[in-house]
Amino acid sequence: MKSPTASELGNFSKTNHEPDAVLRLEQVSVCYRMPRERIGTFKEYMIRQLQRRVSNNEFWALRNVSLEVQAGEVFGIIGPNGAGKSTLLKLVARVLRPTSGRVWARGYVAPLLEFGAGFHPELSGRENVILNGVLLGFSRKHMKQRFKHIVEFAGIGDFIDAPLRTYSSGMVARLGFAIAVDVQPDILIVDELLSAGDEAFQRKGMERIQEIRQGGASILLVTHSLAVAKRMCQRAAWLDQGTLRALGPVAEVTEQYQRSTQD
Repeated sequence: MKSPTASELGNFSKTNHEPDAVLRLEQVSVCYRMPRERIGTFKEYMIRQLQRRVSNNEFWALRNVSLEVQAGEVFGIIGPNGAGKSTLLKLVARVLRPTSGRVWARGYVAPLLEFGAGFHPELSGRENVILNGVLLGFSRKHMKQRFKHIVEFAGIGDFIDAPLRTYSSGMVARLGFAIAVDVQPDILIVDELLSAGDEAFQRKGMERIQEIRQGGASILLVTHSLAVAKRMCQRAAWLDQGTLRALGPVAEVTEQYQRSTQD
């Protein structure tokens, strides 16, 4: 993934921002618009749209969120379901664009969002490794060079030449994870920590994440576990219904969040 251009960076003054920031969100909002009534076909939707007969509801997934992540930092995102955590990660991964505000990331971003999201069920594991790597921006030559290491890490074994539809969900997740972490990114995005896979693979995955961290990467971690957040993160942000409720040292933010759930 290419580095941001000067126009993408915008005019950020070091007097107003930390010079070591690798990720910055400035007053970021995301609004989804959904038709108020069910429309059966795309053709019908387009006709109504041209006739200006489509009435939409607005849902704000994020509202005016601002935060910075520093180089080498593990930064946690906590909050209940529907708080906007995954939307925020997709903005950083450049899967989504904000409705308003600016998102800036320095260097290569490796997203661990939905493992195997770019896989094709009728292709073999081998073919999907190459395909997924290309979708992530790597060359076929690079993926072929890294293929053996990826398969060994995933622990797929002889299944690598079987169609993906014959894999269990855990096998798909392991293969997707192995591809995603076969790099040394500048920013690693993790949406929950290895919810799929057995205990041995989770331990191996955690060790790989620690290696990436020791290599100087910043980690943006979404988790429902406050214990994991307190163990792994230096700072955290608490999101609630798309709004940033708290931002600061992880112990303080998790304590505020815990108090809110007990009220």
